[in-house]
Amino acid sequence: MSSSLTTSPPRNDRRLVFTSSQAALYLGVSLATIRRWTDAGHISCYRTPGGQRRFSRAQLEEFISSMQDDGPATTPIAAHRVA
Repeated sequence: MSSSLTTSPPRNDRRLVFTSSQAALYLGVSLATIRRWTDAGHISCYRTPGGQRRFSRAQLEEFISSMQDDGPATTPIAAHRVA
């Protein structure tokens, strides 16, 4: 498996790119959760030259798919939320 943190997106990837905050909104979790998940290798991202995390839609969809494969939850992210 490749590293969860790469230096740049594929050159032919023309998909929408998300900031950490946008990715958090997309997944319905907090910014801190996005940071923890990337640090732990649960979700892939790449870093800008300034060190900021960026996510492609494909990376976010891949994460959602992996969560659906891991358990019976109907909403993949709901299993990680604290009530």
